[in-house]
Amino acid sequence: MIKMTQAFQKVAAIRGMNDLLPGASARWEQFEEIVRGWLRGYGYRNVRTPVLEHTRLFARGIGEVTDIVEKEMYTFTDALNGESLTMRPEMTAGIVRASIEHNLLYDRPQRVYSIGPVFRHERPQRGRYRQFHQIDVEALGFAGPDVDAELIVMLGRLWKLLGLKDVRLELNSLGQPAERAAHRAALIQHLEKHHEILDEDGQRRMYSNPLRVLDTKNPAMQEMADSAPRLFDFLGEESRAHFDGVCQRLTDAGIEYRLNPRLVRGLDYYNLTVFEWVTDRLGSQGTVCGGGRYDGLVELLGGKPAPAVGFAIGMERLLDLWEQSVEIAAPAECDVYVVHQGEDAQRLAARVGEDLRDAGLSVIVHAGSAGFKSQFKRADASGARVAVILGADEVASQTASVKFLRAEGQGDSAQQQVPLAKLADALNNKG
Repeated sequence: MIKMTQAFQKVAAIRGMNDLLPGASARWEQFEEIVRGWLRGYGYRNVRTPVLEHTRLFARGIGEVTDIVEKEMYTFTDALNGESLTMRPEMTAGIVRASIEHNLLYDRPQRVYSIGPVFRHERPQRGRYRQFHQIDVEALGFAGPDVDAELIVMLGRLWKLLGLKDVRLELNSLGQPAERAAHRAALIQHLEKHHEILDEDGQRRMYSNPLRVLDTKNPAMQEMADSAPRLFDFLGEESRAHFDGVCQRLTDAGIEYRLNPRLVRGLDYYNLTVFEWVTDRLGSQGTVCGGGRYDGLVELLGGKPAPAVGFAIGMERLLDLWEQSVEIAAPAECDVYVVHQGEDAQRLAARVGEDLRDAGLSVIVHAGSAGFKSQFKRADASGARVAVILGADEVASQTASVKFLRAEGQGDSAQQQVPLAKLADALNNKG
């Protein structure tokens, strides 16, 4: 007797890790095309680093007492060698590791970028997922405020390219390590005086990472945070000069900004300039882009000391904002849709499709056999600009009937007979 196997239970995607189906994915491709062109305009080149890295890279680079390292990383032990590995929760540490390992800064500074998925174990909500995507841009080996400002100005250009208006810039300086140490001591004294109103997270961080206590969203702690010593007041002459240089260049470029002395970012490696572009149109997850200078990270991860500055954009959040701000037409599946009737016409359609692709057109040849009405319905749904029609008469005369499906071809809405040898030129001339 043959036993029936138990029905397989359907598998759904992991919570917070989303599928991108063809319609949405096409919009991502539109968006990425804009982004890559924008980055080329500033001389940035692509670098791709692994999704998996040694856990110690992030513990060292991001900071052991940050939320990311303490709570959010996807970390596991490699069964083959017992090493602790982590799926990257951000890209900067991996890019710096790669620059050190491959001696990328040997002969000159580098402008690089990466686009891809990152992973954090967070509570999924709008704009915040467990697998999300970042555009990460890094200027490695540049020390001056001019590059800090250039990064911010180039982001202003991206918002214009995307048609965004409700995005504003917040700016701060974290100074240098000695200045931060003096501020840290004063801040701990302030927190100790208000120990009784600190929540559990604030009490836990009071000595390990007191600056992050000021980033609280707890309403009961806002007055305490507002009255805390400001890091900006501890900045020395060089740090202030650097910050003034950034601000002056932003003013020169017509970029408006708001000084936010409580802006600290969530990673330990920042110094001097930090910034965020924020919006009120995405609910509680209002930060679209954040970044700053991290001059000590290269040395911290074992390289020769080198300055650096960069930023990361959350792609899901920016796409959400983009779709709210402008009407985005769904991309067509192809330029040309080939319909056909009869076996000989089907075989000819395959050859015609290849010839048109050789000429640089994107082509769908209708698969299988169906009536013309059904095929035209599918051609229209594809968004194709043109339908190329092949039947017995076209096979015999080695011509194609051409019908324009979109508005730009309505002046030639009647079907035209075009010799197959001239078909590619005729369709390209209409483009």
